[in-house]
Formats: sequence, structure tokens, C-alpha cells
Amino acid sequence: MAKAGLLLCGGEGSRFRGNVNKLVQPLDGSVVVAISLAAMLGAGFEFNIVVDGAIDLSSYLTPAVLHVKNENWREGMATSLQCGIDVARKLDIESIVVGLGDQPGISSSSWKAVSESHERPIAVATYHGKRRNPVRLDSSIWDLLPRSGDEGARTLFRAFPELVEEVDCDGNPRDIDTLEDLIKWNSF
Repeated sequence: MAKAGLLLCGGEGSRFRGNVNKLVQPLDGSVVVAISLAAMLGAGFEFNIVVDGAIDLSSYLTPAVLHVKNENWREGMATSLQCGIDVARKLDIESIVVGLGDQPGISSSSWKAVSESHERPIAVATYHGKRRNPVRLDSSIWDLLPRSGDEGARTLFRAFPELVEEVDCDGNPRDIDTLEDLIKWNSF
């Protein structure tokens, strides 16, 4: 059975005060979401899914990406996760590895390491001991995930800690939520 990378990009980025959505802000000669997408694609998944919502990201996607529009993005990040899971179910995918479009410092090697871990149904990347993205979710636990709100797998981390394994990863897991975050990122 196949694995899929799932990049969640549905929100409007309400804390970001730039002239355009944070995902399409210039960064390192590209834009934020394109860098995040390239890292996911570089992990070598059989399928790659991008869920957008508040803005249409189709012009940033390659033909190798399954593009899903979340019409319910205002109901929280969990709805974008569920859109991706719906596609994964139709493709008979055994597990998804989930990341966020506003985390351009997560490397392909982190996506791959989380994907390859198989001790437990949930694997979460750690950076210097702190849990961040990406997160692998086996199909056996998809029905346990929330259907709305701004939490996804974190609810399962708390409710079922015995299902979670940690995977030490490299890279920078910081996300870009504000204009100040982007300015700091550009100053590195």
C-alpha cells in the first residue's frame, strides 16, 4: 500500500499583516509554499496532496501534485486534514505524512525519516526534543482525528500517547505566522 505526503495550506494566515497571503510571500528566490512543497516532493512519496482553501495555490503546484480545495477552511485546520484524508482513502493509501505550507525550513530528509518510521501508528518529527511537523498518520487512526477546529494530530498525542513515536529530524521547524517571522527568516 502507498504513502502520501500531505501539505496543508488552507488557512488565511490572519496574523500575517503583509500585502499578500503569507504562503506566497517571496523567500530565498521563491515563495514560502513552493519551498515547503519542494521539500515534500523531495521525500519521494507515491502521492503528493496539497489542500488549499483561503487562496488558490494551483499556479504554484506541479502536475505531480493532487490539488484539493477545502471549501470549509474557515472551520479550522482539521477540515483541511480531513480533505486530504478523504483523497487518501480513495487512493487506498496506508499512511499520510502531514506538514504545513508555512514551514519552509523542514527538509525532505525530515519528511522521509517520519515516513519510514513504523513502530507506532503515529510518528512525529522532533527537533532538539520538541515535537513539530511533519507527522505520519496511519490509516488505522484516521477516524480518531478531529473533523473541525485548529488541531489535528495533537489531540491524539494527548489522548493516546502510547500510539506516538518520536523521530529525531534536522532542519528548521519554525513557521511563518507573522510579517515579523518572515523578516526574521530572511535575516538568517
